[in-house]
Amino acid sequence: MSRLFRSGAVVGAMTMISRILGLVRDIVFANYFIIGGAMDAFMAALRIPNLLRRLFAEGAFSLAFIPVLSEYKETRSKEDLKLLIDHVSGTLASILLVITIVGMLAAPWIISIITPGFESDPNARPELAAHLLRITFPYILFISLSALISGILNTFKQFAIPAFTPVLLNITLIAAALWFAPYFDEPVEALAWGVFFGGIAQLLFQIPALIKLGLFPRFRFKKGYEGVNRIMKLMIPALFGSSVAQVNLLINTAIASLLGTGFITWLYYSDRFVELPLALIGVAIGVVILPKLSGNHAKKEDKAFSATLGWAARLSLLAALPAMLGLILLAKPILATLIDNGVNGWHDVEMSSMSLMTYALGLPAFILVKVLVPGFYSRQDTKTPVKIGIIAIFSNMLFNLLIVFPWYKMGYAAPHAGLALATALAAYVNAGLLILTLKKKNIYRSQKGNIKHFIQILIATAIMGLSIWWLAPDDTWWQNHSVLQKISMLLGLIFSSIILYFIALLLVGVKPKRLLSDDGNSKIT
Repeated sequence: MSRLFRSGAVVGAMTMISRILGLVRDIVFANYFIIGGAMDAFMAALRIPNLLRRLFAEGAFSLAFIPVLSEYKETRSKEDLKLLIDHVSGTLASILLVITIVGMLAAPWIISIITPGFESDPNARPELAAHLLRITFPYILFISLSALISGILNTFKQFAIPAFTPVLLNITLIAAALWFAPYFDEPVEALAWGVFFGGIAQLLFQIPALIKLGLFPRFRFKKGYEGVNRIMKLMIPALFGSSVAQVNLLINTAIASLLGTGFITWLYYSDRFVELPLALIGVAIGVVILPKLSGNHAKKEDKAFSATLGWAARLSLLAALPAMLGLILLAKPILATLIDNGVNGWHDVEMSSMSLMTYALGLPAFILVKVLVPGFYSRQDTKTPVKIGIIAIFSNMLFNLLIVFPWYKMGYAAPHAGLALATALAAYVNAGLLILTLKKKNIYRSQKGNIKHFIQILIATAIMGLSIWWLAPDDTWWQNHSVLQKISMLLGLIFSSIILYFIALLLVGVKPKRLLSDDGNSKIT
């Protein structure tokens, strides 16, 4: 597992660079664009390409493509491998070109579906949202072809370039906001073009590495090609199963549009800070274990397969639990540093922090889903996560009915926090069912010491939380100090809590060697 840890560290480091720039991007957004109708229009337009990116690029396609590609790599000739890549490239490009054209033509209709509240809100901008969606929609074509290249590179254990690629999107968006927005009658249109050109940059950046492997595709399209058919059969159910969280966010966007102006953007900022540890931990680990699990399954190495899943889950919880508590306790300081800057004020901080705290409650579950789903897809089982995903989505709807609408009718000031809480609870339903199913099918078997390890993490997390509570200034301090002072204080709190957490882990007896390496010989219980 030491190689897996190193690969995960590489992906995590590259993702950290991307997320830091993502934070810079969001700070730029908050300083240059007022939370309101225009920003809500951009956030709504961004939801669709983001959803499709998760479905076609990071989600279903990668989860269906990599296991088949890994099998071809292990058991077939390089010529067969190259033909598979050629035909998958041609098929994927053809399908997504059609989807892109249809999406651009149907933009007003799509916006009316995902933001039904825009039509009755005098401050909303549905026509602007539709215009921005037409600009951003081709992003799905570029990013999906980029994901195809990423899947190939990851299968050949080249993780750094694919992990660094998202940095380019953040750079283009920052440039669009700072330098190009003033040239547009509607400044947020520059952000939409930033998404468009960011997708092109991500695609072009990875091509040299693919050429070096000798696997640059010739786009072929042949109906009934065996490898493509297998991927499509895996991908169709995976379209649903791999993107439960994104579908839930889309539902949240629709409901938030009914609550009033500003709620979509407040939810966006909350989601961004939950996405940071999710990407650094869950996505990074999920990316590196999928080829490993696929190889274990192809070689019928059941014990190693279970050990890989166990290692991934332990490492995930080690990082997820303190990240969850940190986001809850530091929600206002984080958002005060980001939002309270003269353009947007303390009210926006309070509203967004409420949903951040409830979103953060679901972080361990969000991360476990990212880690556990590859346990099914690596075995080319896409039906099981789909069934579980359907249950999770209906659970989210049920939680929305039980939480959001009663809060709204009672006049609670932040009903959007209920949307975030419903999504968090649905994630626990999803993760719990995935774990139970893996154990029931004897795919994953618990290892000795897991319960003790979990209790040790809880104790260390509690110690860290007490330190944050004791050290952090009150709300008045965050309202009255400069941005640089807030950044310094926030970074000090974060780094000191991380140091205290790792000291606490050592004091309660957590053994780093067990986390960094597991040869599959751990005792099974």
